[in-house]
Amino acid sequence: MTTILSTPKKWPAILLPESRPSKAAIAADPAAALDAAVKAGAFDGLKRAVHDLGPTGVIATVAASGLRGRGGAGFPTGEKWRRTAETDAPRRYLVANGYGADPAAATDRTLIEENPFGVVEGVAIGAFAIGAREAFIAVRSDATEAIRRLEAVIAAAEDVGFIGPGMLGVGPGAGVTITVRPVQGAYMLGEETVLLKALEGKRGQPEQRPPYPSEVGLFDMPTAVQNVQTLAAVPWILVNGAEKFAAIGSKASPGTILVGVRGPGGDGVAEVPLGTPLRDIVGLVDGVTGLKAVLVGGPSGGLLPPDLLGTAYDFEALRDVGAHIGSGSVVAADQRACVVDLARLLTRFCADEACGKTIPCRIGTRRISEIGDRIATGLPRPTDLQLLTDLSADIVASALCDHERLATLPYASGMRYFRGELDEHILRSTCPAGVCRPIAVAAGAAH
Repeated sequence: MTTILSTPKKWPAILLPESRPSKAAIAADPAAALDAAVKAGAFDGLKRAVHDLGPTGVIATVAASGLRGRGGAGFPTGEKWRRTAETDAPRRYLVANGYGADPAAATDRTLIEENPFGVVEGVAIGAFAIGAREAFIAVRSDATEAIRRLEAVIAAAEDVGFIGPGMLGVGPGAGVTITVRPVQGAYMLGEETVLLKALEGKRGQPEQRPPYPSEVGLFDMPTAVQNVQTLAAVPWILVNGAEKFAAIGSKASPGTILVGVRGPGGDGVAEVPLGTPLRDIVGLVDGVTGLKAVLVGGPSGGLLPPDLLGTAYDFEALRDVGAHIGSGSVVAADQRACVVDLARLLTRFCADEACGKTIPCRIGTRRISEIGDRIATGLPRPTDLQLLTDLSADIVASALCDHERLATLPYASGMRYFRGELDEHILRSTCPAGVCRPIAVAAGAAH
């Protein structure tokens, strides 16, 4: 069970509002939970979209709010919807990505379990805005509780006419049908074109872009693919206004985002305003003392030193220091951790999860992993660091998808900020943390 971390009262609650019905209430009686949610404001955004704004007004409002995709890339949501809506086609689709590819991050699953009404309402609004009559919510097949929550809420909302063929009285043929699609796959399903292939029952491999899914997506039709967090923020924007949303967080990245925070003393999920310093996010969990590094962005994230804890948690600031938002994961490592071993573990995971479509990914990431194995076991070659640098540059330059580009980050950031620890392994066959073996353990190591 995921812990919802306590946050400062001044931080707004958009994705996880305090007034949301409890998980127990939804499980016991979805219809009664829906009534309670409606009294607290659920589906007010959808009503305003359908009765007041219309599709173009919804897109304009979302664009004015500055909402960006929460799936990691941070593409402007309003612009994606506009492109999808303007592409001429017999039908369009909206796909909500709630798969949560990072095995250590529970942000998407937590949102679905805690606020399924917000997710379903956001999906309905997004589909209405782009002119889609069908929408799919992709969820991990083993996230059974999340699937049950969504299906119960969708059924209850259809019974009262909030969604479905006659959504809020818009007339036959103008409503939105929402389907939950359990999918099973690998880390690559976080990439939008891979997810679309999986939904079509095909092998999960990325596609060359352009054309983008907004032009050629699910079943070769225009498709807007959005993370569930992105969609769950839309009802709040329509009810409270684009200006109010834009005033939250940073100027370039407004709003809030769910972050999975993990430290030696505990872990949990918190709703955090974008632009919040990493120091404040790490401080949400107990037991973080003697900090050595912070992993930001999941398995393909960057390893940052303590003196960068003042970095703002937003798309541009993290990219500038060699990390990224990615899966929304922030992991604090103390002095017992070995950066070389941690980078090796992360790179091996990325290599194992590669789909194998391109040579730089299939072979390049494996070679980086092998170099890491040599360094960690005291058998490095004199040219390994230069080879690591050159190979990473080649992979980034020729990558087909972000998995390849970002898989190089653990070692790239390790060389940038923790070169001394790498040199200890390579030049002296010593692990300062006492983790890597069979090479020597440094005197005074924590282990």
